Amino acid sequence: MSLINRILGREKRAAIKSDDPYLAEWFGLRGGIGGYVDPGRATGIAVGHACIAIVSQNLAAMPLNLYRRSNDGGRERATDHPLYSVLHDMANPNMTAFECREVLLASVMVNGNAFARLEWNGRGQVSALFPLDPGNVAVEKLDSGRLRYRVSNAAGGVRVYLQEEILHLRYRLARDGVMGLSPIQMARETFNLALTQQETAGKQAAKSFLPEGALVFPNIIGKDQRQTVLDKLETKVNSDLSTRGVLVLDGGTDWKSFSFSSKDAEFLESRKLTNLDICRIWGVPPTVAGITDNATYSNSDQESRALVVRCLAPMARRVEQAMNASLLTVESRKSLFVEHDLAGLLRGDMKARYDAYSVGRNGGWLSVNEIRGWENMPNIDGGDEYLSPLNMTEAGAGELPNDDGQ
Repeated sequence: MSLINRILGREKRAAIKSDDPYLAEWFGLRGGIGGYVDPGRATGIAVGHACIAIVSQNLAAMPLNLYRRSNDGGRERATDHPLYSVLHDMANPNMTAFECREVLLASVMVNGNAFARLEWNGRGQVSALFPLDPGNVAVEKLDSGRLRYRVSNAAGGVRVYLQEEILHLRYRLARDGVMGLSPIQMARETFNLALTQQETAGKQAAKSFLPEGALVFPNIIGKDQRQTVLDKLETKVNSDLSTRGVLVLDGGTDWKSFSFSSKDAEFLESRKLTNLDICRIWGVPPTVAGITDNATYSNSDQESRALVVRCLAPMARRVEQAMNASLLTVESRKSLFVEHDLAGLLRGDMKARYDAYSVGRNGGWLSVNEIRGWENMPNIDGGDEYLSPLNMTEAGAGELPNDDGQ
């Protein structure tokens, strides 16, 4: 029965929908304009590579510290904890903390998911992080709601890890609430357009931007004469001589061009708009990504701050909360937490910093050693004391004496 329906075209198969970018790559998923998109090709676009490098490198370069809450409500660095060294110095014996964090951040921005295997010591503390290839990891949601990770190795074997053994970073949750969505797959049409434009420019450059057109004769010519003219024209156009491109047409012959120049087709302007769209996908300001058409000194400084506030800060919070949930036990989270230090990116120039230090020092809430610490200078004796402005006092603490001294 199914064979007859299949032959007659009456059988209808249900369409399989999936947000998995690797499944889409396996079936050769194409966009509306026909350009095939995969993470490798998409990240090969110059502005796409710049956006990924800017976010991953800048955030990986920022200090990611493990803090311990103090009894007075403050915080102090938990340098005695093994996790502090993992996040600050060496993630594992073969990878520095910067390299590990850069790999994880780049994976999140490209694939929407990043995985790292956790290594615990005998005291229940994370002692190492080992990044995993997202293409080798399959995530399963059990009936209990917990997650299970199946990791394939180079030898073809599969190892199963529990939820406590894997750090899972996600760009944006999919409908299943388990996997993250890939920005490249969500904005596939934009990358399709960018890749198509890049291929078009490459083809034009390969032809040395030679025009295409037709020779129009006033009278009918024979087949042999037509072929002779085409051979001579092709020999002339493809010649490597210095007279290349100079044509002599007589007998009323006219040249009609079929191709448009880049200027007539506004090709260059279209590529600029596509580059801006790619910057919008990851929230990277254009001037930071190297698009300086409308850049000035003032807006470049503002966009550098916008990079921290609108792009790096949300990504940092995403990483912090995932690490707090995976790298610390429930009991440890009561006294320990992981947090980025983004203050270095928000600091202004020397004059702005020193003016701010002066306000804090004269106001009485900054000490000399605190200021020197932010400027990477050593402490000095007596630098931990705070100033008390003479013209300020607590409300209701007392009244000034009158003329009689009372």
